[in-house]
Amino acid sequence: MSFSRRSFFVLGVAGSLACVLRNQSYAAEIQFQDVEKQSREFMGWEKSISLTSAQERVKKQALESIPAPCCSDNSAYTCCCTCNISRTIWGLSNYMIAKQNATPVQVQTKVKEWVGFINPEGFSGMSCYQGGCNRPFHKDGCGGMNATNLVLN
Repeated sequence: MSFSRRSFFVLGVAGSLACVLRNQSYAAEIQFQDVEKQSREFMGWEKSISLTSAQERVKKQALESIPAPCCSDNSAYTCCCTCNISRTIWGLSNYMIAKQNATPVQVQTKVKEWVGFINPEGFSGMSCYQGGCNRPFHKDGCGGMNATNLVLN
């Protein structure tokens, strides 16, 4: 079987397009629709998905540049505590890195989208220091401090 120049060009374009689509599939796979359901799912991933040291480096690179929504003097990678908002961020990140082979930029993009989804009004970055630990996300809170007691109302 012989290929013409045009065949090689078409195959090259198709291969490049397949790579782009594969790299963009992370965005299509996780769509934010239900704060309660997805918070519980993401917190479950935080517990159930262990990262390798290389994957943990990806997570750290992705989240260190994002201020924690509830305590902006800390990064989303560390937060000041293990609150429910952090658990959701860490679980979402774990899933994307371990199951979707996401890059740091892809994780950053999706985490920022999640934070905007759970509180469209935005976070003050001070709720941990102003009694917000047990307030729901949409009221500038951490959503609770215990994974078994997610505060949403």
